[in-house]
Amino acid sequence: MSWGHDEYLYRVMKHNECSIPEEGLYMIRFHSFYPWHSHSDYMHLCNEKDLSMLPWVQEFNKFDLYTKTTELPDVEALKPYYQSLIDKYCPGILKW
Repeated sequence: MSWGHDEYLYRVMKHNECSIPEEGLYMIRFHSFYPWHSHSDYMHLCNEKDLSMLPWVQEFNKFDLYTKTTELPDVEALKPYYQSLIDKYCPGILKW
């Protein structure tokens, strides 16, 4: 594994004590670790918690890599929805 955007965001969320459920934090941290969640590599290194979180990471993966589109979204229309999620799980000013 390498240090990348997944680990960085995970650590920002933990440092700021965001209320994202642990399943969500695992999704953030490990969604790019394809050898583990898509090919069952490194299973010998997993503990019970890793194994219980694996289905959540696999579920999230359905909405990640191959769900991109060339059409730009209407940011202003989407902003209230995403702002409400930010306010709920990461209120205040984050320390980056």
